[in-house]
Amino acid sequence: MNNIKSVFSIKDLENLSDIKAHTIRIWEKRYSLLSPLRTDANTRYYDIENLQKLLNVVLLVKYGFKLHRLALLNNAELDAMVKEVRTDKYDRNHVSHLFKVAMMTFDQHLFMQTYQELLREKTFRQVFFDYFMPLLEDIGILWQTRTITPAHEHFISCLIRMKIIANTDSLLSGSNPAGDHVYALFLPLDEIHELGLLYLNYALLESRHRTIYLGESMPIESLERFKSLFNRVTFVTYATVSPSKLEFSKYLEELRSRLLSPGCELWVLGSRVQDQDAPVNPAVKFFPSLKDVLNEL
Repeated sequence: MNNIKSVFSIKDLENLSDIKAHTIRIWEKRYSLLSPLRTDANTRYYDIENLQKLLNVVLLVKYGFKLHRLALLNNAELDAMVKEVRTDKYDRNHVSHLFKVAMMTFDQHLFMQTYQELLREKTFRQVFFDYFMPLLEDIGILWQTRTITPAHEHFISCLIRMKIIANTDSLLSGSNPAGDHVYALFLPLDEIHELGLLYLNYALLESRHRTIYLGESMPIESLERFKSLFNRVTFVTYATVSPSKLEFSKYLEELRSRLLSPGCELWVLGSRVQDQDAPVNPAVKFFPSLKDVLNEL
C-alpha cells in the first residue's frame, strides 16, 4: 500500500501555503491558477504539481510579482523565477518555501543545495535556529492536521539529523576537550524526538565541553556507572512524549535518587518540564527549551 500523500484537499493547500481556502478558490476561478481534479462526488482535490505551483506563486507574490502574470506560467517557468529571486537570498520565507517544496517532492538535492547556500553566509548555529527550528515547528503543525504524512516528516528530520551529525563529527575530529567534567546525554525509554539532544551535544562540543552521547531509550541502571568513572557528571535528558505526564514525576524522582551524588547534576529539557514545579534541589535544573539550556552554557 502506498502511504505517501500525493493528492491534497483545499484545506491541505491552505495549511501548506498560509493562504485561506476562500482566497485559493478566488485565484483558481479568476486566474485559472490551479487545475483541480474532482472525485465522483464532485469534490475538488489537487495533485503535487498544483501544490508546487501554488507554493511558488505565493512566494513570488510576496516578492512583488503580479498574480495575473504568474498564473500564465507553467511550473518549470515558475521554478526558474524562484531560483532567480535575489531580493533577499536568505529571507526566511524564501528558505522556508524551498525546504517545504523539498519535503513535499522528496527532493534531497534541493534541500542540500538550499542548506549549502545558507552556510555560505551563516554559521551552523544560525541555520539551525533561524531555519531548521521554525521548519520543524511548521512540520509539527502540518503533521497534526494530517496535511503531510509521516514519510514527509521523517524525510526532513533525517536530513537535519544528518547535518547535525556531520557538524558534530567535524568537532570530534579536533583535540579532545580537557577537564574532568563530563556531560552524559540520553533519552528516556520510548522518547522518539532526538534532534534537540543531538544539537545540544554539538553545542556542548563547540563550547569545548566533554560529552558522552548515549542516544535513545537509555535504562537508568546503565547510567549509574558513570558516577564511579568520572569526578563530575552532568546527566542531560530530553523529554517531550515519554514518559507520559502521569509517569514523569516518578521518572524524575528515580533519576534524582539513582544518579545524583556529590559532583553530579541533572539537567532535564523539553516540554514535559513545563508542568513541573521548579526543582528544590540545586543539582537539578529544568529547561523548557533548547535556547534556555544554551544560555546556561
